[in-house]
Formats: sequence, C-alpha cells, structure tokens
Amino acid sequence: MTNTDIFEGGAKLPLVEDFYTIQGEGFHTGKPAYFIRLGGCDVGCAWCDAKYTWNSRIYPPTAIDVIVERAVACEAQSIVITGGEPLLYPLEPLTRKLKERGLEIFLETSGSHPFTGEFDWVCLSPKRKLAPLEDAYKRAHELKVIIQEESDLEWAEECAAKVGTECYLFLQPEWSVAEKIMPTLVEYAKRNPKWSISIQSHKYMRIP
Repeated sequence: MTNTDIFEGGAKLPLVEDFYTIQGEGFHTGKPAYFIRLGGCDVGCAWCDAKYTWNSRIYPPTAIDVIVERAVACEAQSIVITGGEPLLYPLEPLTRKLKERGLEIFLETSGSHPFTGEFDWVCLSPKRKLAPLEDAYKRAHELKVIIQEESDLEWAEECAAKVGTECYLFLQPEWSVAEKIMPTLVEYAKRNPKWSISIQSHKYMRIP
C-alpha cells in the first residue's frame, strides 16, 4: 500500500504525539505553542533526540480533523508541525484546516522533500546526510544548524549562503556535546555576528 493510500492524500497523518508546551529552540524560544509531531524520517542523524519517530509504520494514521480539534481546544495560538520529517506527507489539508481556525503555523523541517501546505514561519534545519532542496532555502525564515563538531561550521556557512537576506541564522550545539562545543560557538558568533546561538532551553526547563 502506498503512502497516498494509507494517508488518503493528507486526510490522515502518522501522529506520534501532540502537546501544548513552550518552544525551546530558535527564533521563537519561549513562545507557547501546540506541537504536532509526525512520524517518519529518512535522514537518520546519529545524534537525533527523536529517534522514536523514525518508523512511521508504528503510528496508525490519524484523521486530521481529530488533530485539528485537539489543537484548537487549547490556548495556543501557534502550531508547530514537526517530526520526524513532516514534509514526507501532503500537509495542505492539515494546514488549511488550521488556518481556517485562525491559527498561525510554524514548520520545522530538514527541507529534504518538496513543500506542501501553508506556513507562517519555516525553520529549516539542514542535514548533511540528506541536503535540503534548493526551494527550501528560499522558503526559510530561520536557518538552524546543529553543530556537533567544529567542522560543521563549514556546512553552516554553505547553507547560510543559500538562504534569503532576511533569514535569521542560528547555530545550535548538539545536546550531548553542548558543554564541550559551546565555547567554540560563542567565539565563532562573536567573530561572525550574523549568527546567533540557539540552545535547547526546553531541556533546561524539563518540559517536552
């Protein structure tokens, strides 16, 4: 059975979890938001902190009407669609229904698949293992590059050269080496002030 058959053209999606929390990373750090996390990822970063999302087959397709009703039942005015890699699926039906309810929609993506859906904000987190499509760079409002070792800064600069001039640039230390790599990122950002540093503040707050 194809993805189109299973997910009925986006009428259903492999929902891993949905929850109300505080955005912990990037430009919108500190903002209350309702997260919709979808299963499935074909990038497979060794340091991923959401490996449980990779296999979409263990998450039964959930009707987007159910997802939307749960989202609008909470106080959040902002929705974050994340994964896994959410662009594996047709997102236009979900984003249309969320927009009809007056919600703003943020997307977190590696940019490795074609865009579908309508978004108020796109956070592009590019991965070397499966580079973003060129269109993703053009759509990004925010570029968030995960830095595990100093050589990753070269990749960050390659990506920064492809986004628009209004795109916000963030370097984010990979969590397991954050203390070790942070001094390097601080000095790099001071020398190259187009970059800001993002930290996973939700982990310090001990929230999802």
